[in-house]
Amino acid sequence: MAVANQSRAGASPQSAPPSRYKWIALSNTTLGVLMVTINQSIVLIALPDVFRGIRLNPLDPGNTGYLLWMMMGFMVVTAVLVVMFGRLGDMFGRVRMYNLGFAVFSLCSIMLSLTWMDGDAGAMWLIGWRIVQGIGGALLFANSTAILTDAFPVRQRGTALGINSIAAIAGSFLGLVIGGVLAPVNWKAIFLVSVPFGVFGTVWAYVKLRDNGVRRRARMDWWGNATFAVGLIALLVGITYGIQPYGTGVMGWGNPWVITALAGGVLLLALFAWIETRVAEPLFRLTLFRDRAFLAGNVASLLTALGRGGLQFMLIIWLQGIWLPLHGYSFEETPLWAGIYMIPLTVGFLLSAPVSGWLSDRFGPRMFTVGGALITAASFYALMTLPTDFGYGVFALLILVNGVGSGLFSSPNRAEIMNSVPAESRGVGAGMTATFQNSSMVLSIGVFFSLMIAGLAQSLPHTMHDELVAQGVPAAQAEGIAQLPPIAVLFAAFLGYNPFRQLLGGILDRLPDGGAHLTSKEFFPHLIAGPFHQGLVIAFWFAVAACLVAALSSLLTDRVRRGHRAAAHESLGSELAAVAGEAGLAGNELVVPDEEFDASRAARDERAARDK
Repeated sequence: MAVANQSRAGASPQSAPPSRYKWIALSNTTLGVLMVTINQSIVLIALPDVFRGIRLNPLDPGNTGYLLWMMMGFMVVTAVLVVMFGRLGDMFGRVRMYNLGFAVFSLCSIMLSLTWMDGDAGAMWLIGWRIVQGIGGALLFANSTAILTDAFPVRQRGTALGINSIAAIAGSFLGLVIGGVLAPVNWKAIFLVSVPFGVFGTVWAYVKLRDNGVRRRARMDWWGNATFAVGLIALLVGITYGIQPYGTGVMGWGNPWVITALAGGVLLLALFAWIETRVAEPLFRLTLFRDRAFLAGNVASLLTALGRGGLQFMLIIWLQGIWLPLHGYSFEETPLWAGIYMIPLTVGFLLSAPVSGWLSDRFGPRMFTVGGALITAASFYALMTLPTDFGYGVFALLILVNGVGSGLFSSPNRAEIMNSVPAESRGVGAGMTATFQNSSMVLSIGVFFSLMIAGLAQSLPHTMHDELVAQGVPAAQAEGIAQLPPIAVLFAAFLGYNPFRQLLGGILDRLPDGGAHLTSKEFFPHLIAGPFHQGLVIAFWFAVAACLVAALSSLLTDRVRRGHRAAAHESLGSELAAVAGEAGLAGNELVVPDEEFDASRAARDERAARDK
């Protein structure tokens, strides 16, 4: 408490920053958020050019892990570290930690753009620096919201958070388009493009930003951090390798190392939960789950994130690997057009999220959380009824509806969660929710790919064998190619790669047309379209089920624990900050303003006396 009083004493009107400082803070943190979210999606859309650039064969089973870690390494690190770095910011200064994040992110962008190696060495270089870049991203994510809370008065804080969060979603969309434009020209440009903004932002943040908020220093929960980090990493790594082939199986869920990682991760997370109930200042405040609104809201948030987390990957594979080549687009053009054709998904979200936040203030959030989850479930069901070679107008409408449903759900759901916790616990609650959402993204990719591979394995070998024999390939060679692991076929489609020129080798010259049809850009997409759709239906049924259970869970958030007084409703802008959760942008520890400090302390003391 002495620290808090000293902080309050230092926050006098004379030491307050000029009014223009808040706009400096907003513009700098928005630049940081925009840079990181662009970088996340720019790598996703540019992976075909990256793999071609470092000359990695997507059909080699040993290269599957490289692709997965290039996609998921950044997200795993961010999910694990964002809460810890929020606490470190509370201990050592949020601006200091934020500046460090900007510098680390910028340095990694430079190192990634300097890649000179090919093959395995090039892949390891990229993955290693992407993981380190995830550390910089976690530092930025964990502290940007708190810096804005410091800089803006209460009446403008919501607007600032809303602008910052909208920038995060815009960055996710811009990254798809920018990556599609730059990657075919030079794949290294996708990393180089953020370097000047990163260097400028680092210097600008160091010179202009400063800690000026009221905060209470906390001791680090080292045992909690260690068990949480190692347990979550083990769980996510187990999922990553579980979808890769093992032995004669199409997936590795029977791999002893995968089983050990999953079991060990679960045990460590259980130990983490036990530790958190016995330390004075826990990383996670598990007592918040005693509130039904907080528990049900987070369950609904986790399930919807699981349902839609892998959607972007499935749509990119669908567009880049099948639909665009079938409609005459060259593989060099597919990344750009895949990003463009997915615009309705982002538009739907951006249109509905602000409206649902405003309306939920007037009419309550439950109808929007339940309705949004049901609309999202309906859009998944409608998507699975589309043929693989669909008409774009219907496809655009359905992904627009999916984005609308997600937007309707997200803002009111965040408001329900945050309004169910006491004022002094909002920061901890926000950090917990952000961690669940970040982790669910990686878990969702594992679930979607597993279901997709299971669907492909049912029909792909038979389909591939029959089609190759029909084109004159000898039965023995066709049988061997048909045993190709489904995940290798899936990634070949994702990377815009026709494998038959490599797989058939000298056989092509002996075919009637010299193999021209087999190596055309239409044959491979046409071949896998049917099996892909079968796997897609299985994956989307999971998404439908997850969204339906999320809607049911949202019905349970209308009451709060007896004797607990919910916090006042957040403003529209604060609800818009829920968008930040989609990219992991949530502070770990709330910076308590002067006008709220005494009230929150009194409420805490009152609860402590009541508990005794």
